[in-house]
Amino acid sequence: MDATTTLAALFRRRFGQPPTAILPLPRAGSNRAYFRLTDEGGNTAVGVRGNDIAENRTFIYLARHFKEHQLPAPEIFGVSDDESAYLQEDLGTCSLYDALQQGREAGGNYNPNEIDLLRQTMRLLPHLQIEGGADLDAARLLSPARFSRRTVMFDLNYFKYCFLRPTDLPFDEVALEDDFDRLADRLLQADTTQHTFLYRDFQARNIMLPDGRPHIIDFQGGRIGPLHYDVASFLWQASARYPSTLRELLIDTYLDELATLQPVDRTRFREQLSLFVFFRLLQVLGAYGLRGLFERKPYFLRSIPLALSHLTDLRADLRADFPALDAVLDRLFSFDFQPFISPAQ
Repeated sequence: MDATTTLAALFRRRFGQPPTAILPLPRAGSNRAYFRLTDEGGNTAVGVRGNDIAENRTFIYLARHFKEHQLPAPEIFGVSDDESAYLQEDLGTCSLYDALQQGREAGGNYNPNEIDLLRQTMRLLPHLQIEGGADLDAARLLSPARFSRRTVMFDLNYFKYCFLRPTDLPFDEVALEDDFDRLADRLLQADTTQHTFLYRDFQARNIMLPDGRPHIIDFQGGRIGPLHYDVASFLWQASARYPSTLRELLIDTYLDELATLQPVDRTRFREQLSLFVFFRLLQVLGAYGLRGLFERKPYFLRSIPLALSHLTDLRADLRADFPALDAVLDRLFSFDFQPFISPAQ
């Protein structure tokens, strides 16, 4: 049975009549196939077909878990017997990324409506992390289910092998690994004892606005981990171009909301946040290396200078602690990435 037949059966089971239209949706970077199903009565749903059954199970578990905690995730309408396909609530076509287009194209000059959407999103985040993580079953998450030294080293080696290696710049690999170990030690000193949800890919494209309020999607890669990572992921996204004044406002917005859920040491949180921003940007450069330097995708190549510029801002405070990384960054800042872009692009 093909995907559309399976999804049509789930739709009929949910709404009592077959869909009159099944339209494929863009896949983005996913290996899952998405479809929008509608009928003459105005019912609509999004159907998903994924070959990774474990990933499907995790998404379905988390979506239902968040719904039980009254968090804005899509409702699951139905799941096929073999768990290869499922039907979920249609959250529309407007993402936060779409809604922020004007400010992004203005170089980070966001208007009051855009800033309000950003603040709503930052107020939502601590609820996802604290309330969504309170009774989370780690056994039902994708492995590795917790932020740990192993996950940190995965991401740091992603940077080394997918971004640094392709440049052929010289570096002392033993000294760099020593810095990686020190960075992992520092990251793991953050409060990782809490049972909090780490989204991992908390970014504007994964926030939908069906009723003008933020709803979350694409959270199946989440794990249990520290609060700082998602704040860093969202506010230092390379293409967003958030000015420092707006970023500070959004950090304060986040911390104000977090304080309604648990005690907050603002000074300590900000100190640790800088380290997570540094770590997240290295991981992002690894992704840009894979998609840009290897696969030659223009968007990722264009994003490299933006990510490096964020690292420039952090470098002075971290130079003494990570000298080998600092030497690598010094070479990367002056490296010419233009030859990686073909004339056709």
